[in-house]
Amino acid sequence: QVQFVESGGGLVQPGGSLRLSCTVSGRIFSIRVMGWYRQVPGKQRELVAQITPGGTTNYADSVKGRFTISRDYAKTTVYLQMNSLKPEDTAVYYCNGITDIFPWGQGTQVTVSS
Repeated sequence: QVQFVESGGGLVQPGGSLRLSCTVSGRIFSIRVMGWYRQVPGKQRELVAQITPGGTTNYADSVKGRFTISRDYAKTTVYLQMNSLKPEDTAVYYCNGITDIFPWGQGTQVTVSS
């Protein structure tokens, strides 16, 4: 079983930055491509960034140029650096696999507001 623990969210003003962390435990070898997702109440969860084992990244158009995903194999942690945050980035952020989805963690709340 794979488990995710997300952290690093909070309240930030527009234009600010946050760094999210996702610690992965369990059968981590099962995961190849990792991703960060976000969800707003009443809307579907959307994929915002992904990273392959080789370090290739891909981003949703809405966050391209502002967000950076990275992974630390030694710490089994995936990060999401979020810069130039906008109110529309407000959501609960989760990490998970891409081709294989595991039980979701509790997520971390990001609120962008003045």
